[in-house]
Amino acid sequence: MKTTTKAGINHQRNIGIDVGKTFLDIYILELDRYWQIYNSLDDIKELRKTLKRFNLTRIVVEATGGYERTLVEVLAEAELPVVVVQPINVRQFAKAQGVLAKTDRIDSRVIAQFGAVMKPEIRPISSKKIRHIRDLLARKRQLMEARTQELNREQKAQNVLQRSHNRMIKFIEKELNWVNTKLNKEVALVTEWQKTYDLLLSVPGIGPGVAYTLLGELPELGQLTSRQVGALCGLAPYNRDSGSMRGKRRIKGGRAPIRTMLYMAMMSAIQCNPIMKRFFNRLVAEGKHKKVALTACMRKMMTILNAMVRDKRSWQAA
Repeated sequence: MKTTTKAGINHQRNIGIDVGKTFLDIYILELDRYWQIYNSLDDIKELRKTLKRFNLTRIVVEATGGYERTLVEVLAEAELPVVVVQPINVRQFAKAQGVLAKTDRIDSRVIAQFGAVMKPEIRPISSKKIRHIRDLLARKRQLMEARTQELNREQKAQNVLQRSHNRMIKFIEKELNWVNTKLNKEVALVTEWQKTYDLLLSVPGIGPGVAYTLLGELPELGQLTSRQVGALCGLAPYNRDSGSMRGKRRIKGGRAPIRTMLYMAMMSAIQCNPIMKRFFNRLVAEGKHKKVALTACMRKMMTILNAMVRDKRSWQAA
C-alpha cells in the first residue's frame, strides 16, 4: 500500500533489476537512481546490504534462463520482497507505454515501473532442498528428451553409425539411473512430503516420476480451488470469442513440466485407472477428439489429486 508523510514524500520503493550474464542493472523508481554491478556472488551480497537500507515494496527481476538464480536466492534468503516475472509481460508493458528503445538502463526502469503498476504477487522462494530436487527433475527431463532423440536417430542411422548411437543411449541411461537414485534419496529427506507422496502413489496411473514432479513443481497442491489448480498446470481452457464468432477453446500457460509429465501419465491412466478410463471413453463416444478428451482427463485428475491432498485421503476407486 502506498504511504506518504505529511510533506507528501513517497515511501514506496520499487526496484527493477535487468539481469545479464555479466552485469546486473539496478533502478530505484521513486529515487530515479540507477547503477550497475557484476553478476557475481560477492557483488550480489554487497547489493543485498545496500537494498536492506531501504523500506522496499518490491524487487522485480526478469526470468533469464538461470542467470537470475543466484540473485533471487540471495535476496530471498535475506527476506527481501523479490519477485520473478516473465520477460514477455514486461516487454508488452513497455510497448503499451510506447517505449520502443532498449538499453540496460531503460530496461531496468521499465521493470521497476512494471512492478509499481502491475504489482506482481510476491511468493516465497522454495527451500534449498526443494530447489535441488527441482534441478534433478529438470535434468531428468533433459536426459529423457535426449534419449528419445537418440532412439529416433538410431532407427534411421546407417550401419556404420549404429554402434555410436548404442553407446550414446547406454550413457544416457546410465545418467538417468544416477538421477533417479539421487531423486529417491533427496525426496526421502523431505519428511513433510512423505504423506503427500504416499497419497499420490495410491492413484492408479500415478508413478514416482509424476509424484516427484507434483511435489517439486506444485507445492500449492491441496491449497487451491479446482480452477486454480487447472490454471497453474496449464489445463484451463481459454475462450477465443469476438462478436458472433465463437472460437475454439485452447489451453495455454501454466507450468509446462507438470503438463508434460501428466500427459504421459494419463496415457497409462486411461488404461489402468477405471474412473479415468470410463471418463475418457465417454468423452470420445460423445464425439470429442481424443487429444481433447485426454486433456479433460488430465484436468479431472488434477482436481481429484488436489482434493485428496487437501482432505488427506488416499484414492478410493468407488
